[in-house]
Amino acid sequence: MSEIYDVAIIGSGPAGLQAAIHTARRKARTIVFGKIEKSALYRAHVENYFGVPGKKDGKEILEIGLNQAQNFGAEHHPFDVVKLELTEKGFRIETERAEIFEALTIVIATGVARRKTRLKGEKELLGKGVSYCVDCDGFFFRGLPVAVIGSGSAAAHGALTLKKITSEVFLVSPKLDVPEELKRELEESGVEIISAKPVEILGENEVEGLLLEDGRKLAVKGVFIEEGAKGALQLATVLGVALDPENMTYIQVDREQRTNLPGVFAAGDVCGPPFQVAKAVGEGCIAGLKAAEEAGKRRREMKDEA
Repeated sequence: MSEIYDVAIIGSGPAGLQAAIHTARRKARTIVFGKIEKSALYRAHVENYFGVPGKKDGKEILEIGLNQAQNFGAEHHPFDVVKLELTEKGFRIETERAEIFEALTIVIATGVARRKTRLKGEKELLGKGVSYCVDCDGFFFRGLPVAVIGSGSAAAHGALTLKKITSEVFLVSPKLDVPEELKRELEESGVEIISAKPVEILGENEVEGLLLEDGRKLAVKGVFIEEGAKGALQLATVLGVALDPENMTYIQVDREQRTNLPGVFAAGDVCGPPFQVAKAVGEGCIAGLKAAEEAGKRRREMKDEA
């Protein structure tokens, strides 16, 4: 772990990269986490953004934005964040590679998961054995067999966490996309990785099993759906960041993109609709400026205390 960063930005989409451009230009020591290819913009096109004529490729926009942030001095760490903790100075950040970083302030710009399809039985059994958050609900399945569905770091770390609590863990992933170190950790832990597609969650009043596309049935009492990277909900709520009281889906912020937790800012889709690049960039700008300002204040306070 190197010297503490001024600003850690979680997310490499338009909100996160715009925040990084502003923090780095303000000479705040900045690190950006995440893969640009995981942004919703990466495989999309933009044709309604100010100053961009015609249809622009989202991948190209993100690559340009990342280069801008790096040219101003921001560091890019293309791995997912799986855990956030408060420290005396600011925040402790753990990545999917078990690397540890520290920062005085944080900008959460992870975007939101947009699932196109749901499993049969998922909606009916939500809260009756189906969960979207291992950190929130894992304890309720102590000593019971469970399945985790997903292909990214959230699923892998969720499976590792559940292995310490439950009797048996199946990680159902047609194509597991995590670093080799994490794959080895899964194998050594005893988590059973199943390369098959899930098609139905079985049960009437509670989860009784998981049906796979190849016809196999896993006898489990819990199914955790953890897709992609750790999302705003998991990272924020464990840290103590408040969500919108109406839907409990998005991070609640004020007009300066501040959350209820001092030193934590949020921007982009994690703050709610409309899900537009223009909104994400505008909020990223504000969050970056205010995070750099807050980090400077904290640096001065640390210097005065020394």
